Amino acid sequence: MSKISELIGKINGGDNAAFKELYGAESAVLKTQAERYESLMATFQETFGKDDVMLFSSPGRTEIGGNHTDHNHGRVLAGAVNLDNIAVAAANGTDIIKIKSAGYPEFQVDLSDLSIDESQFYTSGSIVKGISARLKELGYTIGGFDACIEGRVPAGSGLSSSASFEVLIGAIISHLFNDGKLDPVENAIVGQWAENNFFGKPCGLMDQTACSVGGLITIDFADPSKPIVKALDFDFVATDYALVITDVGGGHDDPASQAEYASLPTEMKSVAKELGAQVLREVTLEQIIDKIPEIREKTGDRAILRAFHFQGDNQRVADQVAVLENNDFDAFLKMVVESGYSSYMYNQNIFDVVHKDEQVVSLGLALSEMVLKGKGAWRVHGGGFGGTIQAFVPQDLVDTYVKTLEHVYGEGKCHKLFIRSKGSVRVEL
Repeated sequence: MSKISELIGKINGGDNAAFKELYGAESAVLKTQAERYESLMATFQETFGKDDVMLFSSPGRTEIGGNHTDHNHGRVLAGAVNLDNIAVAAANGTDIIKIKSAGYPEFQVDLSDLSIDESQFYTSGSIVKGISARLKELGYTIGGFDACIEGRVPAGSGLSSSASFEVLIGAIISHLFNDGKLDPVENAIVGQWAENNFFGKPCGLMDQTACSVGGLITIDFADPSKPIVKALDFDFVATDYALVITDVGGGHDDPASQAEYASLPTEMKSVAKELGAQVLREVTLEQIIDKIPEIREKTGDRAILRAFHFQGDNQRVADQVAVLENNDFDAFLKMVVESGYSSYMYNQNIFDVVHKDEQVVSLGLALSEMVLKGKGAWRVHGGGFGGTIQAFVPQDLVDTYVKTLEHVYGEGKCHKLFIRSKGSVRVEL
């Protein structure tokens, strides 16, 4: 724990090693981040009247390879990005967790009751409660704390603001009560468990792992209880390409749209089931093709097409890792485009059939291809049906690309990012 006045002095306008590792070396960016942390500490002091605190940062993530592969025990390639959620936190000596997030109502979680409450599904409080419950089950110490949180991972942007929040809470509990002993991968598994069981949303483990571990990583979920995480030593900055994520908007929270999203893992698993397996990782494309006449009568054709996508993108991740390790960036870009086409044609998570007149992702991909064909790469990013698209843009085309996309989606919708080395961490100045 440190005094707020001491931390402000160490922040030094952003000119410190910890901030540069998280946010880069650009002085204007560092100054903005310093002001951000100082403002949040002032809010914490005003809200909770305490001076001894810890600082935390948890990044968003970009999915680079493997679209909708994790929930069927596949492979992914992902990276932590420089947009993050930050927190100022301190233990409060009670059984109550109190959280004030910028732009949202303050809420509390009572640790004396850690049972699942379906009436609280889809709330931040249910996530915090679920993480606390699971950590207690695993033998970790939990306790009440006060926290102020400020997020720069846009909600609904496909950069996994929810996963970033989950592993941020895990990191806070780890450092406040367990001397930072919670392993990053275990933190991710706990966050996913809470989202599945207390939040009420089925999800894979890729988002939480990428946010928690940091850097550029590949994850193999063949055994999801023990995912194999491998860090890649590849310098994207040296490629002279920018990683641009564009918030194209769209996406709906109505039951019909939620059912569209939920159909992705369900339909993939239905194909596996017809072949005597639980998930598609346990079968081969050849087995699927051999049984198509029988399978399609039970699963429908879309499920089979989604199985095609899984098999292709799962192998593509391994191929992407191999070419990146050999510094063959041109081959990598080609595979990014192939993955995007597979998502569109086979996985069909570009627009939902309920709101077929709203094709914000389709339009963004068309504009991206217009600017980048033969010179870069583009694909749907994250869950799909709205949200974001991803592009690798040559530096000499960045201004043209951003201008083209923001002409349609609005100023500030394109985010030029970099892969940061740190995951969800205590910020020690």
